[in-house]
Amino acid sequence: MPKRALVTGGSGGIGAAIARRLAEDGHQVIIHAHQNLLKAQALADQIVAAGGIASTLAFDITDVEATNSTLQKELECGPIQILVNNAGIHDDAAFPALNARQWHDVIDVSLNGFFHVTQAILMPMIRTRWGRIINITSVSAQTGNRGQVNYSAAKGALHAATKSLALEVASRGITVNAVAPGIIATDMSAQAFTAETIAQIVPMKRAGRVDEVADLVGFLASEQAGYISGQIISINGAMA
Repeated sequence: MPKRALVTGGSGGIGAAIARRLAEDGHQVIIHAHQNLLKAQALADQIVAAGGIASTLAFDITDVEATNSTLQKELECGPIQILVNNAGIHDDAAFPALNARQWHDVIDVSLNGFFHVTQAILMPMIRTRWGRIINITSVSAQTGNRGQVNYSAAKGALHAATKSLALEVASRGITVNAVAPGIIATDMSAQAFTAETIAQIVPMKRAGRVDEVADLVGFLASEQAGYISGQIISINGAMA
């Protein structure tokens, strides 16, 4: 049965692929954006043109009051039963040079944003006794990465939160999982990794595709994945 699905950071490469996949699966997709609303709207228009159902929602997930008020209004149209916490930012620096703004900004989007959005929609989801919460994290949270202490800390905390929240809502028909991508072919990764570097550090000798991540998320959001919860699922070409 189709559900209402919210994808945070839905205008980016991975987020857009996830939104398309959920729409293809028949869900009503809500594409969240903050600074890239025009891009999110273009994606929603593409999904609608292809026969899907999509809309956009703009708010700053680091602002608890704005997040809550926007989502409470959206919830008047019905519960959101699929949540993909995909929003996240990089602001890399070697730890001695990492400043307080870089630390707090990255933590604020990935970790505090997860808290603000998930808590706002959780009780209506619980009342339906069916839900899927999928947190998009990173291989950096599992293996660490030079210059990404802030990013690894934020995504690693999401792994712990995933496991704890899964325990809390398991009896309510809600699953909570994390998907930890490695190097995925996006505009961001293209600026950071050459083909030669990827061949050296990824055993499969290639970057992953955004649709491969989206396919995994689509499965975890499905009825078939109802007994999978509290898991950190890597998709990284055998990196770790």
